[in-house]
Amino acid sequence: MAFRRRNKSYPFFSQEFLIQNHADIVFSLVIFILIGLMFESTAKTAILFIQPQYNVTTLSPDGEATLYHYGWKDCATVVFYFFIAIIFHAVVQEYLLDKVIRRLHLSKSKNTKFNESGQLCVFHLVSSVWSFYILITVSDFKKTKHKNCTHLFQVKFFYLTQLAYWLHALPELYFQKVRKEEISRQLQYISLYLLHIAAAYLLNMSRLGLVLLFLQYVSELGFHIARLFYFTDENHQKMFDMWAVSFVFTRMVTLTLMFLAVGFGLARAENPGLDIEAGNFNTVLIRMSVLLLVCLTQSWLLWKFIRFQLRRWREFRHEQAIRKKTSTKQALRPIKRDSFGHHENGVLKAENGTSPRTKKLKSP
Repeated sequence: MAFRRRNKSYPFFSQEFLIQNHADIVFSLVIFILIGLMFESTAKTAILFIQPQYNVTTLSPDGEATLYHYGWKDCATVVFYFFIAIIFHAVVQEYLLDKVIRRLHLSKSKNTKFNESGQLCVFHLVSSVWSFYILITVSDFKKTKHKNCTHLFQVKFFYLTQLAYWLHALPELYFQKVRKEEISRQLQYISLYLLHIAAAYLLNMSRLGLVLLFLQYVSELGFHIARLFYFTDENHQKMFDMWAVSFVFTRMVTLTLMFLAVGFGLARAENPGLDIEAGNFNTVLIRMSVLLLVCLTQSWLLWKFIRFQLRRWREFRHEQAIRKKTSTKQALRPIKRDSFGHHENGVLKAENGTSPRTKKLKSP
């Protein structure tokens, strides 16, 4: 299965060979793990990579319910879906984004940003729909009362795939040959996503994390859609204004929910205290640390947003000033004159507006 057109062959194990064929290599590893399911001796090992582990069957008013908690075996599952994310990335790049880019004829810098926004558009769309489905459709997630240390299958699988996707974004910086000046910016938001998702999963704040991720992904989806339209036609500016409203709304809702849920809700919980084995991290220090982390992140995002809007405003004023200055120069441009009159549209005119040709004299 080839994901990229091979215009040139490179030596085995060279840097260019790895970059060009990384999706095929990863695909081979995935097939190798799936083949392990076919044999009894390797099936138990292969299932560690494919299926979430640490399931516990409990009784509920509606019958038996299968819940999950976390452990070190989750790392194997994250690795497998890390490979799946690399393949997914290559498929979207080859069969969608590359075809669009060939028609747009963008510059190299715009190509990089277009690829970034295109990939994140697909991911944010899938993740926002998936998280919304878990919050609304999965009735057990709303009704079942269980211990803090357990998750439903949909919730655990969602968090593991989220961690796998954002981990896969790190080697993609190398595979996609991202420019050095872009790497620091992308590393910032990749690290923030990994930190917040891992904290929500490990500290058993899965419900709150799902709501906040849904809001964040919807807001980011709007931004990347606006940026894609901007690259196709730079006159598309109104979508950025719509995104600006949703961005500020998301930041305010995020801070409000964090203060209500963590600052007030967990403080009044029935089982405050630290119990690592039971998955209870409801202490004042941890609550304040989580609040501080989220508040600092939201403040930093707002600061970047304000700087972005101020830069857009300065660029807009600068363009308006240039247009005004150009129109003023054209209006005040002096008329070129000579001894016969003046030039108007390439035609020589006399002072009275008539052509200065010598009149023919009538014969006497």
